[in-house]
Amino acid sequence: MTVAENTPVTINRNERILAYMVASSIGLSVICIFATLVSSTMDVDYSVGIWQIVTVLPIVGLPIGFILMITLLVIATVRRSRAARDASQ
Repeated sequence: MTVAENTPVTINRNERILAYMVASSIGLSVICIFATLVSSTMDVDYSVGIWQIVTVLPIVGLPIGFILMITLLVIATVRRSRAARDASQ
């Protein structure tokens, strides 16, 4: 099978899902960090209500987002190397 060199590479469904998971995990964690910083100026009691989740979510969300980002990079690299190998044959 011959493919033109200027053909754009399409992202498959798994890569798109991983990209959205990375963006949502890191984005939500950053929003929670910002909310914690803003609420610290207002003397909020962090031991009640939703504030427990808001303060703990960045501790969990940022490492998960980082792991998902590395996974996405590995998957994309493997896919591109396979495509390059198949194109050279």
